[in-house]
Amino acid sequence: MFHSIRKPMLERMQFLEKLDQQDRADGTTRMSRLRQIPPETGQFLALMLAEAPAGEVIEIGTSAGYSTLWLALACETHQRNLTTYEVLPEKITLARETFSLAEVELTVTLVQGDACQYLSKMDNIAFCFLDAEKEVYQECYETVLPKLVKGGLLIADNAINHQATLQPMLDMALADERVDAMILPVGKGELVCLKN
Repeated sequence: MFHSIRKPMLERMQFLEKLDQQDRADGTTRMSRLRQIPPETGQFLALMLAEAPAGEVIEIGTSAGYSTLWLALACETHQRNLTTYEVLPEKITLARETFSLAEVELTVTLVQGDACQYLSKMDNIAFCFLDAEKEVYQECYETVLPKLVKGGLLIADNAINHQATLQPMLDMALADERVDAMILPVGKGELVCLKN
């Protein structure tokens, strides 16, 4: 996968990486920044998704679509589709631009709105990447987990750099007998939950 990223996708990834670095350096306010994952987390997600069982692939928190591109890379390689959810209109606009320029519109469906409202009607989730506002992590976890297929994965970002805020949710996941879970020091920390 990593050695054959299509040029339009690679160029958009590189553009967003530079934009994210600029956001962090120039004092752009937190809510206006992209706040996207680093490239090593993207690679990790693509590898994990490549081994996920059959079922729906979802992302909660699209931002400008950088992490979505890494997930789309794995989806393209394995003939899968991805649905990504975002609530902020300005991020929706950026994400639409990303998916058009990266030529992933046949692979990625972008939904504007609260993921939990849509997920209540979905079953057979094989893979979920959670990277939204930290206050909604627990609700998202509780909504997604019953819908994960056996062997399905839920991966939540910021498990180390936002550990204090996420501690109740992290404790719940690590003690949840429905999953095998651990926190990995990849990027900003990834909580990885494998459904039993």
